[in-house]
Amino acid sequence: MTAVRDWEQWSTSCRLVVTAPEALAAAGAVVDEVLADIDRACSRFRRDSELLTLTTDAEGWSRLSPTLADLMAVALDAARHTDGAVDPTIGATLVDLGYDRDIEELRDGAAVPVRVVRRPTGWRSVVLDGTRMRLARGTQLDLGATAKAVAADWCAEAVADRLGTGVLVSLGGDIATAGPSPEGGWQVTVQDLSTDLPQQITLADGAAVATSSIARRTWLREGVALHHLVDPVTARPATGRWRSVTVVAPTCARANTAATAALVKGDAAVAWLQHTALPARLVSHDGDIATLNQWPKEIAA
Repeated sequence: MTAVRDWEQWSTSCRLVVTAPEALAAAGAVVDEVLADIDRACSRFRRDSELLTLTTDAEGWSRLSPTLADLMAVALDAARHTDGAVDPTIGATLVDLGYDRDIEELRDGAAVPVRVVRRPTGWRSVVLDGTRMRLARGTQLDLGATAKAVAADWCAEAVADRLGTGVLVSLGGDIATAGPSPEGGWQVTVQDLSTDLPQQITLADGAAVATSSIARRTWLREGVALHHLVDPVTARPATGRWRSVTVVAPTCARANTAATAALVKGDAAVAWLQHTALPARLVSHDGDIATLNQWPKEIAA
């Protein structure tokens, strides 16, 4: 038997599942605590977040909280392992493209004006030394490509460690598990749009799955539809054959990094994903499906 809590946060649907129903309330409190800590550290949409209020010393160094330092370490590691396809220095680019507020506010707001789009300063320009960080002039950070997946990992780990229950945490398309799974494993439905054919997969204890999509976080700029996955090379939303990519990995951070990088890499996604050896499922703009690296073949509605 399991117990479930559903809610909305960060403009996405969230779910918490525990294998010990009596632990649900306490697990929810743990998850809320972890998410609040991450939001305070790195939100790009609250003026009091640590990310937006960093100060520097005379030598250009900023002192980070342990939370933000850990989030930055993951973001830089993601950039390193994707050859820069997932780059935390795209903040200014996103702002110039119009993604300067929460996506729900952006969809409901006025048209985004045309402006010059700044290019990222590049992840190699970021120097992280423990809890100290130095940025190149003009750098604006955005951890959206990694922080939500890290949040799912941290929430699941914290619940399992503190309460001893099996747990699944889903933050939008980012799903992490920890502790013992229910009988038969964690059952997860993979489906990007409601018109897509759903597929149910089974996650083993501690496994994670993440879906990145260019179809959900979108807005209009001068009548042109844009999305949030930016190619750091072009400073424009990524293009290519694929509309969504789902990846299974040992951690949600790793799964989401691979899925996001694949969309940014576009037509080179298949070859790159094959090299990672992670099971992956790609959906094209036409709805065609490709699977790699022993992704489960059976499909269930």
